[in-house]
Amino acid sequence: MNMSVFFKALRDLQSLQPQKERRWVYVAYDQLNAELEPLASTPAEELGLVLIESQAKGRRRAYHKQKLLWVLASQRHFALEQARRGVHVRHAVTSDDYATCLRKLSDELGPLEGIEPAERELRTELQALVDEGLLSWHSHSGWLSCTEDFLRSQRHKEGPWRMDAFYRFMRKKTGLLMDGGTPWGGRYSFDDENREPWSGEPPAPEMPNFEPDAITQEVAAFIASEFSDHPGALHPEHVAASAEDVDALWCWAKEACMTHFGPYEDAMSRQSRGVFHTRISAALNLHRLMPARVIEDVCALEIPLNSKEGFVRQVLGWREFMRHVHRQTDGFRGLPGSWAVLNADRASPNFLEVFHDLPPAYWGEASGLTCLDTVVESVLDEGYSHHITRLMVLANLATLLDVDPGQITNWFWEFYIDAYDWVVEPNVLGMGVFALGDLFTTKPYISGANYIAKMSDYCGKCAFNPGSNCPIRSLYWAFLARHEAKLREQGRMNLVMGSLRRRSDEQRAADARVFEVLWAHLQRGELAAPAAFREKGGQASLPGLSSS
Repeated sequence: MNMSVFFKALRDLQSLQPQKERRWVYVAYDQLNAELEPLASTPAEELGLVLIESQAKGRRRAYHKQKLLWVLASQRHFALEQARRGVHVRHAVTSDDYATCLRKLSDELGPLEGIEPAERELRTELQALVDEGLLSWHSHSGWLSCTEDFLRSQRHKEGPWRMDAFYRFMRKKTGLLMDGGTPWGGRYSFDDENREPWSGEPPAPEMPNFEPDAITQEVAAFIASEFSDHPGALHPEHVAASAEDVDALWCWAKEACMTHFGPYEDAMSRQSRGVFHTRISAALNLHRLMPARVIEDVCALEIPLNSKEGFVRQVLGWREFMRHVHRQTDGFRGLPGSWAVLNADRASPNFLEVFHDLPPAYWGEASGLTCLDTVVESVLDEGYSHHITRLMVLANLATLLDVDPGQITNWFWEFYIDAYDWVVEPNVLGMGVFALGDLFTTKPYISGANYIAKMSDYCGKCAFNPGSNCPIRSLYWAFLARHEAKLREQGRMNLVMGSLRRRSDEQRAADARVFEVLWAHLQRGELAAPAAFREKGGQASLPGLSSS
């Protein structure tokens, strides 16, 4: 492919550089920051960077077009930024995989250095080059914690692992939001204050737009042409591709979002896809925006403590914790202790042993469930929805429908602009669909209609009523009944399993029928409507529920 605008700009910048020996460092697609070592400590005039665009990688999965745009536009802008400061950049575009391309470059440039990749998939692909001495790794200086931190924080080194223990350990180690040994406000988490629904006030900010320059426009045109069969829309104006754009995105997040982020962190709305979420995750996971920077900046903001702590917990707590869990288990291919049986003969762990295919509704076929259809529409449009819609709508319904964990995980990986194996696999397999059992979560994150009705405005535009005939009510109870034997072993499920035992045989049968009817419609890609759940005699089959 010929992207002349970018390559001409790169050639023009490098024509002014002196010809000299360089220290050649391979920089992966998610390491796009000169603050990372060894980039930070090497004089620009002595540094050479190898960047690769691999069409084989782009076609490995049906990645959302907007995700490809984020990666390629960010990488090209990073290349030009480094060239402007005197770094020599070898930017290779290849139909090969990364390993093949790097092997060829090492023949020309000699042994290469690199920053250890975050993604297991890339580490595995390049391991042969490391073994042959053609590539050597530097530790990744973008993380806020190390393996020792993770292991020291946990009571059981081989699991179960708990994020709250890790988070408390990291707060004490870093001193963030601490007064000596005491957390600000007297507690480590203000999560119970961060569950307010949002009805339009205070007004949610409009997401920022960025004027696409010629580089970004060129990448967008290439993706539209060469990846036309991939899902999703392209919005170049939503991509913070340059360093200046990333700074502007972060300034917007601090000024427009952070004050109200905490209370409305769990709120979902048709009026605003992001509500007060910062939308920085794509830039953060490419390391265009450094985690240490956002933590430092947020701790310095004059905002309510519940917003400040809620944000710090997401970045210092969950983000770091998920990375360690993924690394400790070799991407869940080497689960410890009793959890090892979960993927002994499977491509991915599957604690509940469920194998339904992901229904067409996740690719945009209308389901009749406004909550699902609204969130999927957002994801198809921009490769984004915030983390509660991911957990409590998309993953929740996949769990209640017995969808195969590997399929829903791959869907998230392909569709979300911020999804990479180290973050998407633990989040979906562990939290989203309980495929890992209690390895690092204590119960399934599931709900019936009541939670969605309380925390969103989706139900007001739905053909179903959350208080009477919403099928998600019965899905919840039918799920508990189908998996009762395994779920009753989870200590935090005692209360709800007690409620299940009090349901009559008639109610359980009705729950099961709702599940069967809804699943039949969804797997065929058909719209579910209230009439579909009525018995032939006209009586609704949906049983009354009190707590779902």
